Amino acid sequence: MKKGIIIGFVLLLIVSCNKAQRYTQDSPEIDIVKAVINNYDYQKWDSLTMKYADTAKVYYNTRDLFFTAKSLPEYHKRNDSSFLTRAFEENRREFEMVTDDNGKNWVNFWGIWEGNLLENNKKIEMPVHITYQFIDKKIVLEYGYWDASQLVLALQRLEDMKKTDTIFIN
Repeated sequence: MKKGIIIGFVLLLIVSCNKAQRYTQDSPEIDIVKAVINNYDYQKWDSLTMKYADTAKVYYNTRDLFFTAKSLPEYHKRNDSSFLTRAFEENRREFEMVTDDNGKNWVNFWGIWEGNLLENNKKIEMPVHITYQFIDKKIVLEYGYWDASQLVLALQRLEDMKKTDTIFIN
């Protein structure tokens, strides 16, 4: 009986010590996301898309419509056309990797996106959250969320000003 209890405690100790780490701020996947963010900042589109699986799906502010890794450069270039500069602030970035209850690896990124409009150099700041799912060190799923209302409003004001200028010139 005594041996059974001791063996039980030893087994319990072994099982409790072998729990896999479910949270970290230092992993190869986090390094991949840091590279993706830097490739975005410096418009290195070929390097950016190499971090994604061929079948990856990228959702920005939606769960319905997605981009493929190959279509991301065109999406970003189209958005960049309104800006003099744009990037994530270097000193306001946070990264973490979690393993969910189903064993899937996710890297979460939080940062402040900052851009200056081409037309008037107006500074726009947006807090951004992006989460990336990994399989075999490749991004297979990405969800990005941010509130673009400040940007949309600034672009609408610029468009309204152009219309007003046209009215007074004609």
